[in-house]
Amino acid sequence: MRMFERAVGREDVTSAILSGETIAGYADDQPYPSYLLLWFINQQPLHVVVARDPASYSCYVVTVYVPNRALWEADFKTRKPQ
Repeated sequence: MRMFERAVGREDVTSAILSGETIAGYADDQPYPSYLLLWFINQQPLHVVVARDPASYSCYVVTVYVPNRALWEADFKTRKPQ
């Protein structure tokens, strides 16, 4: 729902999942491990968090957002220190 509120299309999220760069992994997340992916759409960064069920190989989109430049370094892969 938030994805659509943020005007991010399904095709963009699919591209991020298939071709995006994994910039963080959260192995202890429940109920499934999750991953933070970075993808660019027309030079605009996009973060997609997905959870993956290792038993079925299903992938669940947790959230999708444009990273805030105040919180992320210029590469959008590294969080700025608090």
